[in-house]
Amino acid sequence: MKKILLLNGPNLNRLGKRQPEIYGTDTLESIEQHLTSVAEKQGFTLSAFQSNHEGELIDALHRSEDEQYAGVIFNPAAYTHSSIALRDAVASISVPVTEIHLSNIHARETFRHQSMIAAEAIGQIAGFGVYGYEMALNALINYVKENHHA
Repeated sequence: MKKILLLNGPNLNRLGKRQPEIYGTDTLESIEQHLTSVAEKQGFTLSAFQSNHEGELIDALHRSEDEQYAGVIFNPAAYTHSSIALRDAVASISVPVTEIHLSNIHARETFRHQSMIAAEAIGQIAGFGVYGYEMALNALINYVKENHHA
């Protein structure tokens, strides 16, 4: 089975508790469980990793290539707007990366409008809440099947 990495950045371990009016009440664990099921139905396995530390996210991106993942779903959270290092990590791997955000970052504070990651990702999904994760998974699987003959 082909593998997909679900990679989540800082503060996403607080989903369900942190600002539910923006991020909803679902937990990261419930999102991971749901996506695991969706991926398996399509012949993929899903591994999930969350970190509040930039270097650990960079290491996970590098491992995704070293461990031959078919793709990465990445919510860089606040690092979206500030991390050139994460942008460079995405650019340094051949694994396709889909950027995901629960909220519509383009409709929020001005400083959130710019994504350092977007130019290196195959696409970005923002503003659909937890359903955006499923959209990202389906889009990535479709991309992998069309471009990498999964």
